[in-house]
Amino acid sequence: MSIRKSGRELGECSDERISTIVTKYLLAGGGTAGHVNPLLALADLITRLEADAEIVVLGTKEGLEARLVPERGYELQTIERLPFPRRPNGYALKFPAKYARAVKRVRALISERGIEVVVGFGGYASAPAYRAAFLERVPYVIHEANAKPGLANRQGAKRAKFVGVTFAGTPIAGAIVTGMPLRPEITGLDRVALRADARAHFGLDPKLRTLLVTGGSQGARAINRGIGGSAAEIVATGAQVLHVWGGLTELEDPGVNGYHVIPYCDRMDLAFAACDLAVSRAGSTTVSELSGLGVPAVLVPYAVGNGEQRFNAAGVVRAGGAILVEDNELNPEWVRATLLPLLSSDTRLAEMSARAKTAGTLDGTERLYDLVQAALGTKENS
Repeated sequence: MSIRKSGRELGECSDERISTIVTKYLLAGGGTAGHVNPLLALADLITRLEADAEIVVLGTKEGLEARLVPERGYELQTIERLPFPRRPNGYALKFPAKYARAVKRVRALISERGIEVVVGFGGYASAPAYRAAFLERVPYVIHEANAKPGLANRQGAKRAKFVGVTFAGTPIAGAIVTGMPLRPEITGLDRVALRADARAHFGLDPKLRTLLVTGGSQGARAINRGIGGSAAEIVATGAQVLHVWGGLTELEDPGVNGYHVIPYCDRMDLAFAACDLAVSRAGSTTVSELSGLGVPAVLVPYAVGNGEQRFNAAGVVRAGGAILVEDNELNPEWVRATLLPLLSSDTRLAEMSARAKTAGTLDGTERLYDLVQAALGTKENS
């Protein structure tokens, strides 16, 4: 019989095996890093706490999970990528049959592998997984990363008894705020202790105030141009910049001493430790990491899509741990009037850091794990 512990206790006893039985999990989701990374964070925690647990991941061949899940050592089963049809056309006519086949495939997987609980993170693989779990009478748990839920999770949550959300106020009835499942490199990060080493890792001056600029792995043209265009003014204040340019926009180094441009960063934990202030997009994982770590931030929500990034940022902005700026406001005037005074103020940065922490949490993985165990408990008691 499982012995459940609270999230706090799990964090304190992270290497303790808490189950004497083999539990079989199906984790569904993928497509983007925002779906894959929390899935892997939960998988890693399950593996650490339940050495004999069996984990199967359900995704598609096209999403990031096709690469990241096998690289982490987990089994990946795939189904067809099935976007929900938005307009009447030939695909819309074929969709019901395709969706039914996907559900049938997942039902067979659940039955053949003896899956005891399904955990979905949104994305194309999740909707068939929720439906299959319901039909197979297997408990399922939903985690919604964004403050504005995606379609798969909105629909799945209508029948789900266990829903975890990253942000308070996410419009899903009955949801529990678990926070975002985060990787151990972030949850165990001591920014102060690692600051000098982190700056050395990037070739930065260990003594200078540091601004981190990032648009994520894909990059953000508005951030790159808006901040990069003021490189000389920023450095003239006595600060230095670590600018992660990203992969989808042409790399443009301003050529200013003290303004360090790199195309990618595979050690964002060290980037967070190195900086005093961050300018960033407002993806759910990034907002969760910044607020949980207490990194003062300027958040620039991505204007395209369903507007979820603005909602993701709302909590930490309301708490005073971040400020919000639009793409079209990132210009030299804004840099001079807003960014430079903020970057130069120890008092404001310290206050924002403390306020950011009130809006964030670093134990989202443990909280979600507890929710999954609660779902498993309903199966045991049924």
